[in-house]
Amino acid sequence: MSNQKQQKPTLTGQRFKTRKRDEKERFDPSQFQESIVQGLNQSGTDLEAVAKFLDSSGAKLDYRRYAETLFDILVAGGMLAPGGTLADDVTRTEFCLFTAQEDLETMQAYAQVFNKLIRRYKYLEKGFEEEIKKLLLFLKGFTESDRNKLAMLTGILLGNGNISASILGSLFNENLVKEGVSSAFAVKLFKSWISEKDINSVAASLRKVGMDNRLMELFPANKRSCDHFSKYFTDAGLKELSDFARNQQSIGARKELQKDLQEQMSRGDSFKEIIAYVREEMKKSDISEQTMIGIVWTSVMSSVEWNKKEELVTEQAIKLLKQYSPLLKAFTSQGLSELTLLLKIQEYCYDNIHFMKAFQKIVVLLYKADVLSEEAVLKWYSDAHLAKGKSVFLEQMKKFVEWLKNAEEESESE
Repeated sequence: MSNQKQQKPTLTGQRFKTRKRDEKERFDPSQFQESIVQGLNQSGTDLEAVAKFLDSSGAKLDYRRYAETLFDILVAGGMLAPGGTLADDVTRTEFCLFTAQEDLETMQAYAQVFNKLIRRYKYLEKGFEEEIKKLLLFLKGFTESDRNKLAMLTGILLGNGNISASILGSLFNENLVKEGVSSAFAVKLFKSWISEKDINSVAASLRKVGMDNRLMELFPANKRSCDHFSKYFTDAGLKELSDFARNQQSIGARKELQKDLQEQMSRGDSFKEIIAYVREEMKKSDISEQTMIGIVWTSVMSSVEWNKKEELVTEQAIKLLKQYSPLLKAFTSQGLSELTLLLKIQEYCYDNIHFMKAFQKIVVLLYKADVLSEEAVLKWYSDAHLAKGKSVFLEQMKKFVEWLKNAEEESESE
């Protein structure tokens, strides 16, 4: 074995210079801000010139890194401190959204500036939406006029599809809601949004992001009722929004009622208990009997696992409906409710192919159980049926309808 001292390994090699683009650049928006402010001051109130300046500056300035700064300046004239105030030591411009005229036409022109900018630099989309969410949280820090301008702009941007309706979540902030800032802002926002589109388009956008059932949250908990919402927005000239919210609440109540009804049926509660509960809920939520019979029918037909064989499914349906006929009868005291039930049966048998041959047997069973009257069946047959499966179902019902007509004639001659 060698006694020679083992030499320790040493690190050798060439030292590489760090590329400039790999160095972490310090976040310093002051120079960026000065460039934007200078360009806006030169463009002044000419929004075409502003749009051109922003378009060309994107090639020279780092929009991706300083997106928040860019949007703060365009909206408020300078960088915003937390809470929505302009920092004292920042460079600012007098040419921005908050210093513009407070009217819809001017806000539409500003919306075009943002639209062109984001279409040109697609990577700004997410940052712009985050900016709007932030600005909504800062509403208390802005003047009433600034809030009005921002509300109109936001409504126009929503109408144009530049931002998602999910931004409305910021308006549910407890402090904004408590002081009535959220509801007042929402009035201006929805007016400009509906003026750009219509209530159906607005409703579709709200549903898409699950905001359709959250509008009541614009008010404090003690005022979170459909009646208060309806009066507030109707008085503000937004009856279509009030009607939409009322309809949404009704849909929510119907879904909840159907869920409760199915639970009661699966527990095996007595018909007496179920009927009493349902009638109370109908009264509370202002649900008509015609609507209710549809809910009852759906609940009954959803209460079992249906046989896959067509020849067995009819027998299964007859057995089930015989059992639940007292429940169906309780909500068909009016002719219109009977017709509604007939249409529901027709629709169900058409949509579920195994039930196509069961239609006539179901109708006859419910006629014998006094759920459906002769008048309702004849009315359905003559002119109140749906187009779905019309020829098949009318053919199935032909003999029974003839029998009903003959029986009617016989009783008249007596």
